[in-house]
Amino acid sequence: MKKNWLALLVILGVMFGSQAAVSRSHEWGATHTNTQFSHYNKTHHKQQITGSGQVIKLLADDNKGSRHQRFILRLAQGQTLLVAHNIDLAPYLTELRLGDTVAFCGEYIWNKKGGVLHWTHHDPQARRAGGWLKHQGRIYH
Repeated sequence: MKKNWLALLVILGVMFGSQAAVSRSHEWGATHTNTQFSHYNKTHHKQQITGSGQVIKLLADDNKGSRHQRFILRLAQGQTLLVAHNIDLAPYLTELRLGDTVAFCGEYIWNKKGGVLHWTHHDPQARRAGGWLKHQGRIYH
């Protein structure tokens, strides 16, 4: 139970900007094996990463508090990643469809299901490096 509360606190801290430090970006390439990838996930928790993946599921928008467009990407390694894109701070990806490729840059939060990608937008208070999503040649930030 403590782990669940800790994970929730970490996610809330990321969503509401309690992290003032700007971390360097890490490329999420297709060269990691599953064992390396699991280690990579844990060691890059709460760091900014870049990469791309294929949309495998479109989820309902989260409209509680800060609104987020949500979808799941499958990365080249087979790993899944939940993208939570703040649509109060960045444009909505209106043309997003299953099977589309989305490139990303944002803050990664590790979990057993593959992780969550937050901060895929600019920081309105300029305390951290901005993130983005790229879909069909357009950058959303």
